[in-house]
Amino acid sequence: MPHLTDRAFAARPLLAGLTTTVPREYVHRAAVSEVLLTGWEQDESALQADRDSHDGPGRCDGFVVKAQWPRSHALFAPDEGYQDPMLLIESVRQIGSLLAHAEFDVPFGHQFLMYDMSVTIEPELLVTDAVPTDVEMHTVCRDIVSRAGLLQKMRYDVTVLRENGARATASAAFRCMSPGVYRRLRGERPTTTDRTPPPALDPAAVRHHVARHVVLGEPAPGTRSRWELRVDTAHPTYFDHPVDHIPGMFLLEAARQAAYARTGLPRALLLGITSKFTRYAELDAPCWITAEPEPYGLDGDLLVRVRGSQREESVFTAELLLRPRVR
Repeated sequence: MPHLTDRAFAARPLLAGLTTTVPREYVHRAAVSEVLLTGWEQDESALQADRDSHDGPGRCDGFVVKAQWPRSHALFAPDEGYQDPMLLIESVRQIGSLLAHAEFDVPFGHQFLMYDMSVTIEPELLVTDAVPTDVEMHTVCRDIVSRAGLLQKMRYDVTVLRENGARATASAAFRCMSPGVYRRLRGERPTTTDRTPPPALDPAAVRHHVARHVVLGEPAPGTRSRWELRVDTAHPTYFDHPVDHIPGMFLLEAARQAAYARTGLPRALLLGITSKFTRYAELDAPCWITAEPEPYGLDGDLLVRVRGSQREESVFTAELLLRPRVR
């Protein structure tokens, strides 16, 4: 399938005074309302450094990506003066597919597999204002592997600026596969499940207001720290479009909810997450989430280690840093 536009569209600055979202196809979203990125352009400082190091013109692998986080979101809503940090995590995810398609010429229809993602956040980044939150994400692509002219895998590092100050850092790596390779790897798998989800955990325990947004079932008997994943493939945000596995963002939200439930601190600020994805989480079998907290540092922070497993094999791990609120 051809690109939406030719290369002249890529990395262009937006017209002064005008803001729009990037094409939804670039960030693998069906709903325009779920597109958080508003534009991108080459990072001139990175471009100059590339020219200097190569003694002539070369490709620029540094970009400035802009994003806007809404004052209200159906799922990731602000809470007591702070934006939901999942908006940052989703923005970082969207950067990878945007640059892969728009700057590295990956055709639409290719499948993306996230290897890992990590973010470290300063609380000031998340403070809400009287208008939506605008951020700049300075992104450097590295460890780029191509074959026959097509991108195979890449890592990218992100520094997040708000009001000209660096307020967060992030890193992520992914692999992309052609439709044929993906079919050979995965075969024909369903994009829905007929499994009945377990009863939902109390929404208030995981910072939500309705049971549909809760991705954890009630705790397993005799334990405070083991939950079955509740998979609703009709959920309009978690499953924005049909996929044949449980998405990585869904698993990260499960990790966040498990950390809140295990610590009893749903109002805590999520200031960091380090995650690794080791295999596909399938739709046709129970996936179990465990969480164990421990003290971290001198500020009362907690580090929560989360693991997701299916058929007794690990599918992902995550370490989350929570800071209890004092107000």
